[in-house]
Order: sequence, then C-alpha cells, then structure tokens
Amino acid sequence: MGAGVLRAEIAATRFTLARHLPPDDLAPFIDYWWIIRWDLRDLPPHEQSVLPHPNLTLALEESGAGVFGVDRSIFTRRLTGEGQALGVRFRPGGFHPFYRKSIATLTDRVIPARQVFGPAADEACAAAVSPGADDAAMVAAAERLLRGFGAVPDPAAERVAEMVDQIGTDSEVRRVTALAEVFGVPERRLQRLFAEYVGVSPKWVLRRARLLEAARRADAGDVVDWAALALDLGYADQAHLTRDFTATLGVPPAKYASGG
Repeated sequence: MGAGVLRAEIAATRFTLARHLPPDDLAPFIDYWWIIRWDLRDLPPHEQSVLPHPNLTLALEESGAGVFGVDRSIFTRRLTGEGQALGVRFRPGGFHPFYRKSIATLTDRVIPARQVFGPAADEACAAAVSPGADDAAMVAAAERLLRGFGAVPDPAAERVAEMVDQIGTDSEVRRVTALAEVFGVPERRLQRLFAEYVGVSPKWVLRRARLLEAARRADAGDVVDWAALALDLGYADQAHLTRDFTATLGVPPAKYASGG
C-alpha cells in the first residue's frame, strides 16, 4: 500500500494499488502514477481513508477527471462495485508549471481537470477508464495529456520539492526554523514559497510528516511507547502528540492502534 493509506492490512483485501515511475521528461513534475482497481461486487462498500500528502493529484476516474488540491483533513473515498482509476501524484511544487498560479488557491478544493488542461483531460479520462485498459494504456493516456501541455521545469519548484523531501527524511528537521537554516532561506521567504508552490505552510508539512510516522507505528501492530515516540517526533510531550493525532485522525493514537 502507498504511504498514508490507513489500515493498510484491511485495504489490501479490498483493492490493489500499483505505482509506476514517470519517464525522464516528466520526472521533474511527477512523483509517480498510481492505479487502483477494485472488485467489490456482492461485497459491502469499502471506505478508505488516506492521510493527506503535500502533493496535488490529477485523478482520471469514472466520475471524470479532477485536480485534487492538498486536503488538510483526512481524505476518504468510498469504493463500490467494480472499477479502476489512475492518479498522477505531482511532486511538491510540480503542478505549478501547469497551473501557473498560486497552488494555495487549490488547497482543500477539487476542480475539473478541463479547467487546466482543456477538453484533452476528458479524452484522457475516457481512455484511462475504458473497459480492458491495462496499466500501460492508462499511463499512456496520462502521459499524452501532460506532454501535450508543454510545461517547462521550474527551478523554484525543484527547490521546494527538495525542502519537502528534507522534512520527510531528516529527523533533525522538526521545526520551520531548522528547515530555514538547512536551506539558507529566511522564514518569511520559506512561507511564501510553500504557499505559492505547495499550497500549505511548511509547519503543516512538518506536522503531517510526524503524524504519518505515528500512524505507521500504530499500523505495524507492535506495542508503541507513545511517550517516547512523542519526544522522538519532536512533540513537547505525549499529550501534544495525542491532541494532534486525535484532531486529524478522529481517535487517540492508542485507540487507533487497537483498531478502534
């Protein structure tokens, strides 16, 4: 399962999720393509929750093609019957060369993809969800759409992507001040860059990274020392982690870990 997919063990029994890396010419913009397939005929619907990422997604699905801005709350999708969908997960900042406006205007929003890509978005969507379309055909439809736009890589977007990667991989970066120091960027400039290219603040991205790690530990099924984990993740204490986790996932971490 992908990072951020909650209750991954249960999810694996309800749908399949495949990832495909982008070709070199689209790699400056895209993390990967994901393809989900499910067959719940004669089974009850499945509601899947995902902890949000600081990434925009272009989704090609039966209901149409849509651009999903960063959702600052838990994202939940209901799966019924049988179906398939393709998603383009853009790198942090990677959608900016296509949208050409502040990404913050898309935060917590979904817009029809045709508003950005024109009628070609609907054509790509029809090809991706057509019966019998395999992974290669679905990816090819998305590649044609993006290549047809003619976006040019943006050095500032690349810089922002590096900052987000640093947050996810460097355990020493737990505060915005630390991120600013690593990249030699004033905090106010950092805030403006994240609003323009990511759509959320660097503080939000830091918080999301900490919650993802906490959810991973809980989903692993092992006994978790929540007080120690809170300190390891840069929280002041266990109570702070519990408040943050509960506000985002709807249940305290210990209850989540127990399957509640």
